[in-house]
Amino acid sequence: MAFAQLTYRESLRDIEACLRSISGKLYHMGFRGKVARSTLADANESRDWRIYADFAQVLIAIARPLYASDPIGVELDQSLYALDSTTIDLCLSLFPWAKFRRHKAAVKMHTLLDLHGNIPTFIRITDGKVHDVNILDEFLPEAGAFYVMDRGYIDFERLFIFTLCSAFFVVRTKENVLLQRRYSHPVDKTTGVRSDHTVILTAIDSAKAYPDPLRRVSYFDIETKKRLKFLTNNFTLPALTITQIYKCRWQVELFFESSTWCTLSYVMQFQETFALNRPLLGSLYGSVRPCIAQRLLCA
Repeated sequence: MAFAQLTYRESLRDIEACLRSISGKLYHMGFRGKVARSTLADANESRDWRIYADFAQVLIAIARPLYASDPIGVELDQSLYALDSTTIDLCLSLFPWAKFRRHKAAVKMHTLLDLHGNIPTFIRITDGKVHDVNILDEFLPEAGAFYVMDRGYIDFERLFIFTLCSAFFVVRTKENVLLQRRYSHPVDKTTGVRSDHTVILTAIDSAKAYPDPLRRVSYFDIETKKRLKFLTNNFTLPALTITQIYKCRWQVELFFESSTWCTLSYVMQFQETFALNRPLLGSLYGSVRPCIAQRLLCA
C-alpha cells in the first residue's frame, strides 16, 4: 500500500500491472512469484490496520520535529495549523448510505494539517451532510498555536474555546456577522491592508457566546480584485502577518489533491476517525474495513 501511494496507483489492477512490469527487481526483493490483485485484496481485508496506525504514529512523531523549523511563508515562531474539509462525490445508486442531496451521494474528509511539513495531525471522515463547524468539537486546541480556517468554521461559542485554551485563530468573516468598531489602528495601505480594527460582537447570542473583543483585518487582493476580511483573537502580530497566515491555508487544499486520489473507491465505504492519540473507532456498519484504514494511513 505504501508503494501504491508513492507511485500514484489508482486501483489494485494498476498495482498489479506496475509490479509485473518490474518483476526482475521484485525477485531481488524476495518475491518469487507474480503478485495478483486477488492476493492484494485478501491481504487488505485481513491484515490488521493497527500495524499501519502504529507505524504512522511513529513516522509522524519523527517527522514533525524535523520540519518544525521549515519556512511556511510567514514569520511565525508558534505552530500553525490549517483546518479544512474536502467533499468526495459518490454515485448514490452504489453508495445509498452516503446520501448527500436528493440525487447525489458524498462523504467529507476533515483534516487538521500541521503546516510545518504539511503533516496531518487529525483526520475524520464523515457523512457529506455533517457541517464543517462540528469538527471543532473533535479536538482540543494547542496552547500558543495558530489555527487558520475558512468561513465555514465561524461559530463564536466554539471559537471562544480557542481563546480559553490560549490558542489563536484566523478565520474569514461573513457579511452577516454584526460587529461594532471600538478602536482603529494605523496600517500601511501599500501592503494591501486596508484596515485594522478592534471590534466587539453586537448580536445578542454571539456576544454571549464570545464576550471578548476581536480583531478585524481588511485586505485587498490585487490579483483577484477582492476585499477579504479576517477575524482573529491575536492582537500582537502585524496586520499583514495575519493576512499571510490565512494565505498559508492553501496548503491544506494541496494536501487534499495529493492524498484523496486513493479514496475514490475506498474511503467512501466507511466513517472513521484516526489521530495521533486515538484509534479508529466505529463505522457505518459497525465494523472497520482494514483496507480503508491502511490506504488512509499510507496516504
